[in-house]
Amino acid sequence: MTCTLRALLGATALSVVGGMAAAETLTIATVNNGDMIRMQGYTDDFTAKTGHEVEWVTLEENVLRQRVTTDISTKGGQFDIMTIGMYETPIWGKQGWLVPLDDLSAEYDTDDLLPAMAGGLSVDGTLYAAPFYGESSMVMYRKDLMEAAGMEMPEAPTWDDIKAAAEAMTDKDAEVYGICLRGKAGWGENMAFLTAMSNSFGARWFDEDWNPQFDGEAWKATLDFYLDLMNNYGPPGAANNGFNENLALFQQGKCGMWIDATVAASFVTNPDDSTVADSVGFALAPDTGKGPRGNWLWAWALGIPAGTQKEDAAKQFIEWATSKEYIEMVAEKEGWANVPPGARKSLYENPEYQKVPFAEMTLKSIETANPNQPTVDPVPYIGVQFAAIPEFAGFATQVGQEFSAALAGQQTSDEALAKAQDLVNEEMEAAGYK
Repeated sequence: MTCTLRALLGATALSVVGGMAAAETLTIATVNNGDMIRMQGYTDDFTAKTGHEVEWVTLEENVLRQRVTTDISTKGGQFDIMTIGMYETPIWGKQGWLVPLDDLSAEYDTDDLLPAMAGGLSVDGTLYAAPFYGESSMVMYRKDLMEAAGMEMPEAPTWDDIKAAAEAMTDKDAEVYGICLRGKAGWGENMAFLTAMSNSFGARWFDEDWNPQFDGEAWKATLDFYLDLMNNYGPPGAANNGFNENLALFQQGKCGMWIDATVAASFVTNPDDSTVADSVGFALAPDTGKGPRGNWLWAWALGIPAGTQKEDAAKQFIEWATSKEYIEMVAEKEGWANVPPGARKSLYENPEYQKVPFAEMTLKSIETANPNQPTVDPVPYIGVQFAAIPEFAGFATQVGQEFSAALAGQQTSDEALAKAQDLVNEEMEAAGYK
């Protein structure tokens, strides 16, 4: 089927459904990253096909999570569609807070979603949010700096490889830092990175009886290695840096390496935005030889809060935004490197997308993350960079604040770990897990 025919069929399907309902104005909460901002620029295409208008509420990641969690748990009704992820979706779907997406059109082709993404956004086989894009994490590095240092990045590096490369590439007089990592506090910011990293060091949040494990050697090894890397080879003020701040640093040529979301690859290789676009290489997230690598699994997805009066229009938007036709529209206008990645099997079967330099590494990274068996030792929870229990977001953000304070030099790693152990233990006892 040609792209044009697919586009026509997609438009027809949306128009037919759209013709059955009055035009609505949808209020959509979303995150302020590049792919979501890009989607907002194509809103007119959705309106032209359906007649529905869209009002965007675009928020920083931590603020978005607070706003949508408060709104859906209190039945506030502020939003018709929420941008949520693999943490919220199974918890909220099980609680009946989300509209099941089990009646999407045949043209939408739900079976084309990557199994890792569909599985992470479903409860008992029912999809509760549709992935706009999916991601893992990987190493993005400056090939020119590695070559100048006489080094070669392995496809599957160890953490020792990363430390050696960071040391070799750091030139603080030139404001070039060997490694940029998340330091900003938040369960989805520094704790997403550090939890995935800890898996590769043999750490875990809880043992099988829900006892916190921050007093163990594996977490100490993780945090000490991270602080050593960042204090010696990271940029100044790193405790304030999240995804967007590190993206800007990398694009300005100030980072030798950045280990973060695979979705960033399209932005660091875009010559319109990145001063190092033609010098970026990719590798799997590091490991220590224990089994798991330090990569996560995530999808930014679109879900509909139960109780919205605009359910039909909201489903039309979700079908439009997460469809094959949307991907083809972005490819036609901005090139295949800029389409939302990691959600559909057909994208990785497309010969044109296979030419994109980070496509293969992105898919390998997604396929090596296992949310059902994320750690060396067994755990009672699901999730690579989080534990999928309702209480996690609250206490993980508190732990993130302690670790961020250690990175800022306000306390030692031992002090941060002791506080993490105590606060998580108290929260788990209060919640009845112990």
